[in-house]
Amino acid sequence: MQKIKKFLWKTFLWFNIISIGLVVVFKFIPVYFTPLMAIRAVQNWQNDQEIIFSHTWVSLDEINSNLPKAVIASEDGKFLNHNGFDFEAMKMAYDGNKKGKKTKGGSTISQQTAKNVFLWQGRSYIRKGLEAYYTVLIELIWSKKRIMEVYLNSIEMGKGVYGAQAAAKHWYSKDAKNLSREQAAGIAAILPAPLRFKASNSSGYITRRKTKIARYLQDVKWEE
Repeated sequence: MQKIKKFLWKTFLWFNIISIGLVVVFKFIPVYFTPLMAIRAVQNWQNDQEIIFSHTWVSLDEINSNLPKAVIASEDGKFLNHNGFDFEAMKMAYDGNKKGKKTKGGSTISQQTAKNVFLWQGRSYIRKGLEAYYTVLIELIWSKKRIMEVYLNSIEMGKGVYGAQAAAKHWYSKDAKNLSREQAAGIAAILPAPLRFKASNSSGYITRRKTKIARYLQDVKWEE
């Protein structure tokens, strides 16, 4: 029993050292590769599909401010004001799921960043618990600008397309710093399901989402 306790304590201690160390390191260096990128590559390989991978890290200064504003409008309107969790949105999502309604998820940009950079996809309690843990860490150690920078450089924005620069090139044949309000809204509009939807030549549903997001951009506050 004593050996088990000692093993669990060491495991707990090393997990905290490694996890906190990674968060500190990624405060300063680019995140060039994420677990999701690896998972998608393996999935394509298993299904005998072409492995597509497009990702170029750029600083937040090289991303037009329309894009952070668009993802705030689309994904997390309280991003600048919460500490990583939007409990009101989480409750609404929970209540909607209980009633069988399709509602927007309650995950914040901070939670999505924690999941994308440090964890795997899924809905298990273990993963959700780790997501909450990493969300607290990045909110404590990173600034909101850094969270947004990592988020915009790591999220999936199309098949094999990761990050703002790759998305701008893929969907609009331009650099992320040159995205217009409508184009930024187009990228933000597909984020709930980037493998299903297209930011350009979009369906009617995505076109309506684009218009709505673009309309809200002027009211979004962002630290430029």
